[in-house]
Amino acid sequence: MDTRSEVREFLSTRRARLTPDQAGLPAFGGNRRVPGLRREEVSLLAGVSVDYYTRLERGDLSGASESVLDALARALQLDDAETAHLFDLARAANTSPMARKPRKKSEELRPSILRLLDAITEAPAAVRNNYFDYLAANALGRALYAPLLAEPHPNSARFAFLNPAAQDFYPEWDRNTQELVAAMRGEAGRNPYDRKLSDLVGELSTRSERFRTLWAAHNVRYHRSGVKRINHPVVGEMELTYEAFELPADPGLQLSTYTAEPGSASADKLKMLASWAATDAAAAAPVDQAAPAPDRSEV
Repeated sequence: MDTRSEVREFLSTRRARLTPDQAGLPAFGGNRRVPGLRREEVSLLAGVSVDYYTRLERGDLSGASESVLDALARALQLDDAETAHLFDLARAANTSPMARKPRKKSEELRPSILRLLDAITEAPAAVRNNYFDYLAANALGRALYAPLLAEPHPNSARFAFLNPAAQDFYPEWDRNTQELVAAMRGEAGRNPYDRKLSDLVGELSTRSERFRTLWAAHNVRYHRSGVKRINHPVVGEMELTYEAFELPADPGLQLSTYTAEPGSASADKLKMLASWAATDAAAAAPVDQAAPAPDRSEV
């Protein structure tokens, strides 16, 4: 990805969304051509010269200090995810070409992670990588995401934007796709020279107008916790709370779990889903099987 272009578009879109009133500035100058802040107003808020801010917004973050980046984040009222993204872009701009090759990541899950998944029996759980590929899930996780995991190479981004079934599976598809692309933006900022991630972005940009529109917005967010509504083809609509945990020993991998509010209709449906999954697994088992085969949970 072109780091200068990423910096330019990120800063300009953040400036454009912030009005003088939101920034606590008087709206001097009569009619404004755009509703957002002017460059000189951002430079005033950040405490830097107009020429210097103009250089930054043109994509040149080389040499920008942490104090300048912090001041810029405050001036543009960036949240935690956006601030981290700005620092990631600056890090990329200041990294020598020899150090830009991304570290190779393993696609194999360690046995202890598979055992952990199998040990989670009352909540759907799954592991994905930073390319949004699902690598493994426990029994309830495979049941929850059955439509997505039925694909040859399960990938949440490809499913959301390229599979028509996604709009029925996700009742809040508009919001879900916004959050997904914002999470992908964050990944791209952390790994701007990752060819596989760039290829995924290029593929989705070519095949999905919705993705192109959202990608051009340059929004960034963390994907750590929240509520997700899922319309499951067997048990119907559920509202689940997800928690995402990074696996420090396996960079790029993330474990996600899903729970329902106790006593809610969604909790009842989650129990129904577990029963359906157990029945389906029993029906698929060989009749002459002496003992159940161990569930390795790999997708």
